Amino acid sequence: MKIEVFFPGNRKVDAKVGKFTVHTDQPVKAGGDGSAPAPFSFFLASLATCAGIFVKEFCLKRDIPTDNIRIIQESIRGEKNGLLEQINLEIEVPPDFPEQYKKTLINVAGLCSVKRVMQSPPEFDITVKTS
Repeated sequence: MKIEVFFPGNRKVDAKVGKFTVHTDQPVKAGGDGSAPAPFSFFLASLATCAGIFVKEFCLKRDIPTDNIRIIQESIRGEKNGLLEQINLEIEVPPDFPEQYKKTLINVAGLCSVKRVMQSPPEFDITVKTS
């Protein structure tokens, strides 16, 4: 998959992903306009929504309604270096959610491909090309 990144102004950085454009910006306190989430926020959201896709599919296959299911993600950064140290995902289910599926739901959310890439990170090759 190729993604093209371009710079529409100020601190905005957008990405063309297939037929979609993902808009990002920096917060006002970082010199941006605050018009869109920062790239790192999209990264974190990709983890939460990826887990959500797996939870959704699990429930759909069992005719379990997902209207009252939510995933709450909390990110914890290190005090010294500010890097991401821990990600907590909490799956909130309604009282009538089948008890026998609760542990399985945890395993299903853990199948997320974004999480798996983080656990086995790829190599990066960054180059500069004159157009």
